[in-house]
Amino acid sequence: MDSTPRIGLLGTGPWADRTHAPALAAHPGITFSGVWGRRPEAAAALAATHGTKAYDDVDALLAASDAVAFALPPDVQAPLAARAAAAGCHLLLDKPVATSVAGAREVAEAAGRAGVASVVFCTLRFASGTAPWVEEQAAAGGWYLAQAHWLGALFSPGSTSAYAASPWRREKGGLWDVGPHVLSVLLPVLGDVTEVASAVAGPGDARHLVLRHASGAGSTVSLSLSAPVGASDAGVVLFGDRGRVVMPSWADAVGSFGAAVDALLAAVRSGRAHPCDVRFGLRVTEILAEAETRLAD
Repeated sequence: MDSTPRIGLLGTGPWADRTHAPALAAHPGITFSGVWGRRPEAAAALAATHGTKAYDDVDALLAASDAVAFALPPDVQAPLAARAAAAGCHLLLDKPVATSVAGAREVAEAAGRAGVASVVFCTLRFASGTAPWVEEQAAAGGWYLAQAHWLGALFSPGSTSAYAASPWRREKGGLWDVGPHVLSVLLPVLGDVTEVASAVAGPGDARHLVLRHASGAGSTVSLSLSAPVGASDAGVVLFGDRGRVVMPSWADAVGSFGAAVDALLAAVRSGRAHPCDVRFGLRVTEILAEAETRLAD
């Protein structure tokens, strides 16, 4: 990678507009090499706002970049990420990597073959309010139980969220949209999921999971994008040798994405995989797919 790495952006939706593009444009250690999107007019507008170039040809942007960030629906992201890896670009992926195990595995295998670094942007692993807390609890150990919930109100009456227009979120619901956030905390703290012991559907897209972890601890998880606006909330509570420990609040998505950029650059320069890389993203996809199967059964 060049002394000033070039990072391009694939995607032009609200997440790209509000988080990815501002973070890439403001990052002092990189060159924001350009924007590609499925809507050329949106790519042109986003690029103009941040003083970079819009590309009509995705391969041209890959050729002009050392790494690429993704702000695309997961099953659009996956084949393009495999293509980017084959072109030698390091990967800054959004969660989930894909909504099928085959799609996520394709990306992981492509990254492995090409020898490129990867980071999956699970916000809680990079936000300044939560990232140190996750590391501290993982190091402490001794956990007996975790209770986690992420109740969004994207699809509830009165919601003004720009993400409510997202077709993939409407189709896949909270299990796939906010489930990766919760798992990105539970897995490093409690260990890998060894069993999806129960998966139950609630109102709307609400899904409730009971998980068994490699450490022996259990966790309960509630996920939704259609909770009442007044009930919108997210959190994780751990119970163990040190009593009851509550995950702190977090904010600043732009700063968190900047920290993910730093993590990718560190992985490239050190040659050491980041804990939240594409292989972790594949494992999250496998767990969510297993939960989906349990729900269908």
